[in-house]
Amino acid sequence: MGISTILIIVLILLLIGGLPVFPHSRSWGYGPSGIVGTVLIILLILVLLGKV
Repeated sequence: MGISTILIIVLILLLIGGLPVFPHSRSWGYGPSGIVGTVLIILLILVLLGKV
C-alpha cells in the first residue's frame, strides 16, 4: 500500500467525520467537510495523473 492510498483513506475518514450529521459537528456547518472534500478531490486528480 502506497503513501497516496493511505492519505486518501485518511482524508475520506476526515470527510465522514466532518459531516454535520454527527452531534459533535452539528454547529460546524459544511466548512470542514467542504475543505477536506476539496483536498480529497485534488489528491485524487493528482493520483490519477501520476503526480503523487
